[in-house]
Amino acid sequence: MPPLTDLLQDRVIRELVLTLDLAGTFVFAISGAMLGVRRGLDVFGVLVLSVAAAVSGGILRDLVIGATPPAAIDDWRYFAVAMAAGFLIFFWYSPISRLRTGILVFDAAGLALFAVSGATKAIAFGLNPMMAAFLGMLTGIGGGIVRDLLVVRTPVVLQRDLYAVAALAGSTLVVIGEQLDWPAIPTAIGAAAVCFVFRVIAIRLRWGLPQARPTPSDDELHIG
Repeated sequence: MPPLTDLLQDRVIRELVLTLDLAGTFVFAISGAMLGVRRGLDVFGVLVLSVAAAVSGGILRDLVIGATPPAAIDDWRYFAVAMAAGFLIFFWYSPISRLRTGILVFDAAGLALFAVSGATKAIAFGLNPMMAAFLGMLTGIGGGIVRDLLVVRTPVVLQRDLYAVAALAGSTLVVIGEQLDWPAIPTAIGAAAVCFVFRVIAIRLRWGLPQARPTPSDDELHIG
């Protein structure tokens, strides 16, 4: 029988992942619903966008690490939280949702929460540190990619904004904390805060990675 301390630690990790997942589901669902309302979708379209943004990253993570069926499908609370957020935004379109930054702030919060939960769950399933950090990043960006593709918008992660980099920063801090035996909950909170602040500052100061610049010959050859 495993020692009591190991059992308690496993329980803390499970509860931490669930809490981060549900919180991330809610805020990503809000970002999806806000985008749906701004695009003039009907209630069904807003809810689809809300749920897709909320659960896609977590489903991708669980499929990759072999946690099947994925938590977002197996646990009714994920769907309920996403639907509640969708209805909330559809029927109560607050002033903040009329601002472009409103979607971006909720998106940054969802990115941070899912990046941390993804790395935490990957570690719990025995992935090596590098892959755990990478999977945390994928968990964070997955919902935003699906949300943007559904409304035929270039995903944020493929643009100049520091989106995946912010997610990778948060997930890497989780991995570093696990390697150095830092307390799980403070580490998760700190990593999520770093990811969120990094992303918001990048938006405010227009930080970004170098962009590809096509040459005139590319246009002449109709490349792309």
